[in-house]
Amino acid sequence: MENKVAFIGHRQIFDESLKSRLYSAVEQQIKNGCKNFIVGTHGEFDKTALDVLRSLRKIYRDIKIEVVITSLAKIKPVIDHDEKYGDEVYAPYADVETIMFDIEEKHFKQRITLSNKHMIDCSTALICYVDTAYKYSSGAKTIYKYAKKKGLTIVNLF
Repeated sequence: MENKVAFIGHRQIFDESLKSRLYSAVEQQIKNGCKNFIVGTHGEFDKTALDVLRSLRKIYRDIKIEVVITSLAKIKPVIDHDEKYGDEVYAPYADVETIMFDIEEKHFKQRITLSNKHMIDCSTALICYVDTAYKYSSGAKTIYKYAKKKGLTIVNLF
């Protein structure tokens, strides 16, 4: 399996220093030879991770960014087609590769968790923002435990 880093985190971020720490963590992965990254589209952590990846791609032009879509209803096709591949390009992700796992028929509350599991299954490392001490269950905590069980290298920025 190729080196790929996934991103999982809570919907809300309560740490003003997270973006700079995330930037450093991702840049370290790039310097360690990782060129492939996969991120979701829900919540502040996913948005921050995508912003960081886009920013780093200006410096490290050969990194590949995959964005996982959980529902086609969340995106709008751009009228033009991708000239190189002939595929529709979806806004606001025209500058990255989009992926949708076979989950469209699942209940909307299951889609994020199932997508996150698929992301972990195709990754070798995880950069996350997960409160592991939180006594209640959360989707991010569930996927963190799944990644740990699968043996991924984990960088938790919480």
